[in-house]
Amino acid sequence: MGEDGRYGAYERLKIDWAGPGVLRITISRPGRLNAVDATGHRELAGIWRDVDADDDVRAVVVRGEGTAFSAGGDLSMIEQMMDDHAARRRIMREARDIVMNVVNCSKPVVSAVQGPAVGAGLAVALLADISVAGRTAKIIDGHTRLGVAAGDHAALVWPLLCGLAKAKYYLLLNDVLTGEEAERIGLVSVCVDDGEVHERALEIAGRLAAGPAEALSFTKHALNNWLRMAGPSFDASLAMEFFGFTGPDVREGVAAIREKRPPRFT
Repeated sequence: MGEDGRYGAYERLKIDWAGPGVLRITISRPGRLNAVDATGHRELAGIWRDVDADDDVRAVVVRGEGTAFSAGGDLSMIEQMMDDHAARRRIMREARDIVMNVVNCSKPVVSAVQGPAVGAGLAVALLADISVAGRTAKIIDGHTRLGVAAGDHAALVWPLLCGLAKAKYYLLLNDVLTGEEAERIGLVSVCVDDGEVHERALEIAGRLAAGPAEALSFTKHALNNWLRMAGPSFDASLAMEFFGFTGPDVREGVAAIREKRPPRFT
């Protein structure tokens, strides 16, 4: 096993083997809290197909480099979506693939969530089969704060994980969820002290890798049919989100972030 041609072309994802059969995917954008730019967005969509096709992989750990999981979509990518229909269409397809390729990947996925987890990175963190969060991790969907609908993964999985009342509260208001509170409401699987997140995720992935691969894969597939049944709701929410990138609210949302001030939506 090794970092062969299958994974050698990735720029924003560092790929290595963390243990027998355990592939580690590290979202890497140093100095930017692992924010996802156009390259990273494309790679987060494609990596799960490579993992699915790799017979050496028996479990996956996905984490962010350093003390952050991912700060969400890079503003330059968001501005490109606002101004260019072709870019909007391409990134919308990638956003769908990020979600559905994790759902359909036959290998069990464990996420290790430290620091901020926002946007596309958060989609991967919460769609993982087992999510391990640090107590002070900062989970925020971020879409409505930006001025677009919470499409992406949120309509698909949040109501199933934490119930509709909590999903509406956090998706509409964009309050920050700590890892501790996320575990309390059922949004993540496990909460541990911040310094133990990666170690615990690796321990869980090691147990999965030592388990019966076919039985685990079939169990994941069967359970994820709950998500596949919500496919039409997901598609609709994604369309509404990307429609919002053509409107005025997102321009105010981006300006507010750039100017480090509260947005003034009218």
